Amino acid sequence: MGKLLILTLRVVLALVLAGSLFVQVVMVPLLSVDLEESDAALAAVRIPLLVIVLLGIVSVQIALVCVWRLLSMVRRGTVFSRGSFLYVNIIMGAIAAASLLTFSFGAALAPGEDVAPGVVLLIGGAGLLIACVALIVLVLRVLLAQAVARDAEASKLQAEIDEVI
Repeated sequence: MGKLLILTLRVVLALVLAGSLFVQVVMVPLLSVDLEESDAALAAVRIPLLVIVLLGIVSVQIALVCVWRLLSMVRRGTVFSRGSFLYVNIIMGAIAAASLLTFSFGAALAPGEDVAPGVVLLIGGAGLLIACVALIVLVLRVLLAQAVARDAEASKLQAEIDEVI
């Protein structure tokens, strides 16, 4: 990866992180006020909905920080090492948590007549899509493990060739 591409990705990550902090600090309190002023059915699930939204934002922020760290490893040329597995595992966990939080969001909205069943079904579908993203990251983790093994094998073979020469 070129330095310009890494810089561009970092700018995008910083903008997304700043946007998520804005949503966390400004928009979630406004959502809380709106839910409090709404009818009694939504006001009853106000706290669970706010907790789910906040935890969802935190899971995105955790994934962003881990991607930032992986970009740093790419820049240094150490991404194909055992240290990158920690960040990939955390990203996978954050995505899986976001999927569960999406399902929880739909479950919190499901009871009652205020939210249409189709909306709850769409939220469940979004949770399923997020779970699929976690599976894609799992496949990429397996590919990373293979690349790390090949890199270690190549280093060993290079050392043997250097000995012979």
